[in-house]
Amino acid sequence: MEELLAPGTRTCAGCGAAIAIRMVLRAIQKEVSKNFIVCNATGCLEVATTPYPETSWRIPWIHVAFENASAVASGVNAAYMYISENNKTEKPKIIAIGGDGSTFDIGFGSLSGMLERNDDVLYICYDNEAYMNTGVQQSGATPKFASTTTTPSGKVIPGNLQRKKNLVEIAAAHGVYAASTTVYNFRDLENKVRKALKIKGAKYIQIFAPCPTGWRIPEKDAIKITKLAIETGICKVFEIENGKFNLNYKPAKRKKVEEYLKVQGRFRHLTQQQIDEIQDRIDKEWQELEKVNVSAVTV
Repeated sequence: MEELLAPGTRTCAGCGAAIAIRMVLRAIQKEVSKNFIVCNATGCLEVATTPYPETSWRIPWIHVAFENASAVASGVNAAYMYISENNKTEKPKIIAIGGDGSTFDIGFGSLSGMLERNDDVLYICYDNEAYMNTGVQQSGATPKFASTTTTPSGKVIPGNLQRKKNLVEIAAAHGVYAASTTVYNFRDLENKVRKALKIKGAKYIQIFAPCPTGWRIPEKDAIKITKLAIETGICKVFEIENGKFNLNYKPAKRKKVEEYLKVQGRFRHLTQQQIDEIQDRIDKEWQELEKVNVSAVTV
């Protein structure tokens, strides 16, 4: 299968974002229709794949500002709806892509508008839990206690004091299909992308995508860390469709969150009390999940 994202990009070794988008593009290659347009917000992926005058994209692609990928995607969709109706041609499928900084924070308003209007766009967020492209600053996706360049750990403040925003559920509250997946669950990721593309209207998929540089982990361990995030219950793989929550994967026996935290430089400063606080929160979240969903596949 030809890669729609050409090899040799300038992403860091082990980049979760690059892995995630390669998987997304592999999924769309299996569609009968090959008619796609990608709207990509400023960020790591855009910078690393399109240094002027070169591009790694083998699919129609447009770079837009940090804050308006979903707004531009909505505009592209509207334009092609008009063109296809008048020329009796097939409308291309529109995919918007942004990192967590663009999605959770700077572009959240235009994303919410796109979801509220139910525009026929698939929005994909590669979530590496900080503004990695501009120097590992804290974003709305940064976990509590993580050390970033704007929330450095010290004697008084132990890193980020905010909890990570649950954007999948916020997206689903707009009444659209919303899902969470990871670069470890490649089959799940592929299935959700293909499923979303068959749904007319807005849809949102969030992909957990480690950043070795920002998380301070070995480049070779990006997938291993993702698996640990799932096995400890920190990362949850689920979808919400027609208001119904479905947990897609459930660890047969959850590992302690400390196993995930201790191998990352951004959490190296944590005290046992802070680790216990994180563990307690994860335990409570899973107690609530298991009340509403008991049929998940175990891994």
